[in-house]
Amino acid sequence: MDVRSSTPVPPPGCPAHAVGGRVPLYGAEFAADPQAYYAYLRHYGPTAPVELAPGVDATLVTDYQAALRLLQDSASFRKDSRHWRELNEGIVPADSPVLPLLAYRPNCMFTDGAEHLRLRQAVTDSMARVDQRRVTRITEQASNYLISQFGTRGSADLLGDYAKQLPLFVFNELFGCPADIGDRVMFGITGIFDGINAEQAAGVLFGAVGELVALKRSRPGDDVASWLMQHHARLNDEEMLHQLALLLGAGVEPLRNLIGNVLHRVLTDDGYAHKGGLIDDALDDTLWENPPMANFAAHYPVTDMEFGGQYVRAGELMLISIGAANTSPDLAAARAANSRAHLAWSAGPHACPSKEPARQITVTAVENLLNQLPDVVLSVPEQSLSWRPGSFSRGLNSLPARFTPAQITQRAAGAQTQRPDASSRVQPSAAAAGKGEKGGRWSQFLGWLKG
Repeated sequence: MDVRSSTPVPPPGCPAHAVGGRVPLYGAEFAADPQAYYAYLRHYGPTAPVELAPGVDATLVTDYQAALRLLQDSASFRKDSRHWRELNEGIVPADSPVLPLLAYRPNCMFTDGAEHLRLRQAVTDSMARVDQRRVTRITEQASNYLISQFGTRGSADLLGDYAKQLPLFVFNELFGCPADIGDRVMFGITGIFDGINAEQAAGVLFGAVGELVALKRSRPGDDVASWLMQHHARLNDEEMLHQLALLLGAGVEPLRNLIGNVLHRVLTDDGYAHKGGLIDDALDDTLWENPPMANFAAHYPVTDMEFGGQYVRAGELMLISIGAANTSPDLAAARAANSRAHLAWSAGPHACPSKEPARQITVTAVENLLNQLPDVVLSVPEQSLSWRPGSFSRGLNSLPARFTPAQITQRAAGAQTQRPDASSRVQPSAAAAGKGEKGGRWSQFLGWLKG
């Protein structure tokens, strides 16, 4: 008998031997076929050694039940990344690309205990006040506007022209961003997650959110930013800044990936194509099999311990692999019993506080696009599509499509529907929005709504 026959073989392009046995979760090879990597990682057991970026080691939880145990055990694991041992010891490179998403900030994602409860309650209470009809209305308006920009061409990149932009429009309205602030919020978030001048983009984002905080202190409106400020938790300006930056950034990036991934599924599976009643099914299947945040939910053990059959040290970076846990081979029965028991929204005290608005925005965005462009199809072979490299998120680089050019009028596109709150409709500042006399995309959208 060949004793080597049961030894797992690294997936093609996986240089595990080159990084001390750790499996790299970055690069084109991982992006092209993450499930091959997850299948290999499962041979280690419920946890596996990975490298998130050069010089950044982590323990990845790949088993569904183990992931649930960790996410729900706030006594044994901390979210505050100031506990991160290798960062404190100077092992993690100061310029590592993972630091913008993992470094500590005073918001509800990176806090524990009573402080987390206080900040989290303010966020969940404020998000709970968002009216579903308002979400649907602004999503349809943003969808109509974006379709009006490319619909007459007969072709579009449904990611760059649609999925990447729509969540930014929706969140700008829900958070009461005036034109000039909204333009800079969009510039900042896009730059941070695309890695284009990320440091400058972060400065623009936090500067714009700081101005939004000052504006809402003097002129509160009917929006999430004002509700958060008025909450009995009494957030100060710094806390407001970091909660809003978190909600805008962490809300937009996963949502644009989710819309793109659902569109990808609908356009590549005839079981969903152009059948609006099945969009909910396509969404749930995507959340199970192709979640927008594939590896995230960083935690740090309080003490040295055994977890999932492996020894982990206090302060060691542990990450939940939602992409691996959701697709565990033994989950078929659980998935059939509860189609929404996936971990795409995380679980436990740090579960996503806005999953219902996210579902609503995604379904509305996909349905509206298919209704207006009923014969839309991919314009390239499916196998030629590429995915963005990176350890955390799962999203396409582009989604080229073609369709019969649409006849779009201003009235049909939604110009006569109810507009965003008046506090958002101030004159754009060309200097603040960036170069160009027409201002940024949010300013242009508000101008389009005015007709």
